[in-house]
Amino acid sequence: MEKKLKLGIPKGSLEKATIELFEKSGWRINVHHRSYFPEIDDEEIECAICRAQEMSRYVEQGILDCGITGKDWILENDSKVHYVTELVYSKVSKRPARWVLAVPADSNIQKLEDLEGKKIATELVNFTKRYFSERGINVQVEFSWGATEAKVVQGLADAIVEVTETGTTIRAHGLKIIHELMQSTPHLIANEKSWADPWKRKKIEQLAVMLKGALRAHRLVGLKMNVAKENLEKIVSILPSLNAPTISPLYESDWFAIETVVAEDVVRELVPKLLEGGAQGIIEYALNKVI
Repeated sequence: MEKKLKLGIPKGSLEKATIELFEKSGWRINVHHRSYFPEIDDEEIECAICRAQEMSRYVEQGILDCGITGKDWILENDSKVHYVTELVYSKVSKRPARWVLAVPADSNIQKLEDLEGKKIATELVNFTKRYFSERGINVQVEFSWGATEAKVVQGLADAIVEVTETGTTIRAHGLKIIHELMQSTPHLIANEKSWADPWKRKKIEQLAVMLKGALRAHRLVGLKMNVAKENLEKIVSILPSLNAPTISPLYESDWFAIETVVAEDVVRELVPKLLEGGAQGIIEYALNKVI
């Protein structure tokens, strides 16, 4: 019987970013309209799309061997799964999502203790209940089906616990953030029995290596250049690098080829310095993965 790894892709806000990450990692995933079973160009993998909120439960139960979901939903579901690796990316940026406590901008509520006996609306009900209980603060936590910011504006709750990356939407609704409960990033997780299976574990580890490699390459570029022998030390001292740059002598010449990897945002300042130092033929190129 042909072996298959059942992989969960998060539906919703992370879906597009996840599929793009897999493509950079070497796997092309095609999502068909109204289909929950995308095609992937790997005969050893079967894909299924499900909500990030539910992913950890399906992985815990073994319906999926592995999947990608936020740490927040793993904690919300209190799922017993194997954490394979953290994958720092999101729908907007490469920053973690933040679950924050927000109240009206003119509210007298300034800290957690001020919420004693108050009502909080959130989608992250179980985690929020545990968070306040562990601190001995008695609050009423109600599930919000959406438009959570409006619950406070309409007087339906005293505060909200909501996810944000920049805080822009929360401030736009006339609210202020008074506390951060946690930061959450996507994680590749595995069913514990699947992780114990040698073939499945090897396949999951392959996914982890390539996905992490694609993420490391974000905002990094490669630089190549030619440098005369008398300028070599000067140029090497200018170059930032993940490790020491690669230096190779050019054929029958006193010149050398230098290749290195640098952060994309330093290139505009770096190239003029390299030219002043005597570098020639500078080439910048994009990177798909850094492993």
